[in-house]
Amino acid sequence: MTSTTDTSSDVAGVQDTLDQVYQAWADNDGAAFAELYADDATVVLPGTYYQGKKAVAQHMGSGFAGPLKGSRGIDEPLSIRILGDTAIVVSRAGILMAGEDSLPAERERYATWVLTRRADRWLVAAYANAPAH
Repeated sequence: MTSTTDTSSDVAGVQDTLDQVYQAWADNDGAAFAELYADDATVVLPGTYYQGKKAVAQHMGSGFAGPLKGSRGIDEPLSIRILGDTAIVVSRAGILMAGEDSLPAERERYATWVLTRRADRWLVAAYANAPAH
């Protein structure tokens, strides 16, 4: 993991937000997941686009009630760059479905997170991922 123009507390704050995102995922809690996103956040996934915290909450809530029930997201930051009140994180990510212990290669993703510092808290402003293979 690399960082630029940051302090260790900035990187720790960004990592803490990502940890909370994945804890909310593990808890299958769409509302808690979305609370870590800015009100005007955008999410771009292959074939989909979501605008705003409410859309993220609805999408994740539906997923956790259906095909994502019992799943857990995994995310390994490859780099964290802090540029003022903005953080850019590039990670290797994927979804372990209920009962899986390892991530199938076809579900590996590279993800880009953009976080913004608001009131001494890092929130996800934008997220996008693409297949790693």
